[in-house]
Amino acid sequence: MVSPEEMRRIDASAVEPLEVLVERAGAAVARAAVRMLGGSYGKRVVVIAGKGNNGADGRVAARRLADRGVQVTVLDAAGLPERLPECDLVIDAAYGIGFRGTWTPPDVGGTPVLAVDIPSGVDGLTGQCDSGVMPADRTVTFAALKPGLLFPPGSVLAGTLEIADVGLDVSGSSTHLVQHQDVAEWVTPRRPDSHKWRASLWVIAGSGGMLGAARLAAAAAHRTGAGMVYLSTPGAGVDPLAPTEVVNHPLSSGTWAQDTLNAAGRFHAFVVGPGMGRLDSTALQIREFLAATARPVVVDGDGLFALAWSTEGAAPLLRARTGETVITPHDGEYALLTGHRPGYDRIDAARSLASRTGAVVLLKGPATVVADPSGNVLVVTAGDERLATAGTGDVLAGIIGALLAAGVPAFRAAAAGAWIHGQAARRGPARGLVASDLLALIPTVLAAL
Repeated sequence: MVSPEEMRRIDASAVEPLEVLVERAGAAVARAAVRMLGGSYGKRVVVIAGKGNNGADGRVAARRLADRGVQVTVLDAAGLPERLPECDLVIDAAYGIGFRGTWTPPDVGGTPVLAVDIPSGVDGLTGQCDSGVMPADRTVTFAALKPGLLFPPGSVLAGTLEIADVGLDVSGSSTHLVQHQDVAEWVTPRRPDSHKWRASLWVIAGSGGMLGAARLAAAAAHRTGAGMVYLSTPGAGVDPLAPTEVVNHPLSSGTWAQDTLNAAGRFHAFVVGPGMGRLDSTALQIREFLAATARPVVVDGDGLFALAWSTEGAAPLLRARTGETVITPHDGEYALLTGHRPGYDRIDAARSLASRTGAVVLLKGPATVVADPSGNVLVVTAGDERLATAGTGDVLAGIIGALLAAGVPAFRAAAAGAWIHGQAARRGPARGLVASDLLALIPTVLAAL
């Protein structure tokens, strides 16, 4: 994945002439158009072409389609008629990823639209729109994905995405989309000689009125493959409704940090924070524990409040940790940690917080962004609106915790966890999904790997 600025640098460093690259791009658009048309002979296509490289790609596509018997009309994007000629397909080659102005696209009715590189008017970096946009049924983008194609509303306006290789070198990109084969490589099956303590996790979560968060995180960890899961809700004693398989380990509310550290030797990772509440004493204990443990930790929910609670903030504590840390803010929690909500450039937002804190940052959203402190970014688009319900974040924390306990490095554990989480939701009902439904779906996602 490359930003518009990175794409400009890649174009400028191309070893082949621009005319060759444009010819390849136009050919790719023409092939996609023929597939959408279901053939070429007798079909009618309108190409809306601007004056830049995007328009040049469209004009090459128009010529190639005409050579195959398509009736092609090329219209200038700057002087469109009130009504388009009747056609079977509209190709949007008006403006590309560098467009900064506004335009008023025509009403195409029910005619399918094929966008060249990006739907005209969509910001290639953020997916935002400052002008009219002609929603596409399919977008052919060149060399690599652009962030604006993955973040709403651009992700919705782009339709089905297709990447065309035109011979540009994008291997230096530090931002990538997580796909099935990536997770299959990172999340490996248990070894034949495994036993329950090979992937042990301690979930410290919940409070008097928020026991559900602890139950969901612990159950998700078991379903993801943690062999031993301890569950503690400081000050609440034993939870009789906790998942059958977890080990309830009572902790006192006032000294639980030190008590946990004294007993932490056999555990490979921790989940801390979901549903724990925002009392000063709770925040103090969370910070004390995080500062002292060298084990990998997922900090979620009220654990993020605890990081922001001190006047010194999150960064000094997290940067001093020797163990890996994954923090999982949504936009409101991001604002707690930084003093402002993330901007439209969510990749930059996650990357800057990771750099500042030394932690792996998982910024939740319709497209989840995972950044490590060195600037690498993984984007996960596996989930959908079914995850917009209470408790799903607790499930995600448990999934990531289990992967950390199994030895998956934090950056990959966070991204794989978000992907598994999203895929589980997609296997659930279109309406009425609740967080606990995800628990039985997690193993089906893992089995498909």
